[in-house]
Amino acid sequence: MKQERIDANQLELTEKVVSIKRVTKVVKGGRNFRFTALVVVGDGKGHVGAGLGKATEIPEAIRKGKEDAMKKMISVALDENESVTHDVIGKFGSASVLLKTAPDGTGVIAGGPARAVIEMAGIKNIRTKSLGSNNKQNVVLATIEGLKSMKTPEEVARLRGKSVEEVVG
Repeated sequence: MKQERIDANQLELTEKVVSIKRVTKVVKGGRNFRFTALVVVGDGKGHVGAGLGKATEIPEAIRKGKEDAMKKMISVALDENESVTHDVIGKFGSASVLLKTAPDGTGVIAGGPARAVIEMAGIKNIRTKSLGSNNKQNVVLATIEGLKSMKTPEEVARLRGKSVEEVVG
């Protein structure tokens, strides 16, 4: 599957800070404090990205995280219910996130880190379950991996050399 490049400058992006951690490095003169910010950005119309920013001040770390997320934007395949097209498990490290399709009116049933990614992508009906690790960074990246591996019925039909009706059933 070819990943097309998304120009983040032309999208109206919103950002959500998932976590801010204070990281300490002990050096000869004492301790060095730094901050890492995990930021998810999206346009609410099927584009989402996550990034990590590190700096000595929190606002600077968030800004860097946002820039990193804009570089790593992906597009998400949605169906007519504003849900995912099929069930999928996204894996990153030891974190796995199960993404299940849901009928209209279900809403977003997801935990904190996965919810941030799903809301920024603009998915309105989905059920998720975080499996394995609860590390926020890995859960966010596992959710994005799952969304990235999503295929539309049209893509599957083209790959199999069949019509969409034959694939959908």
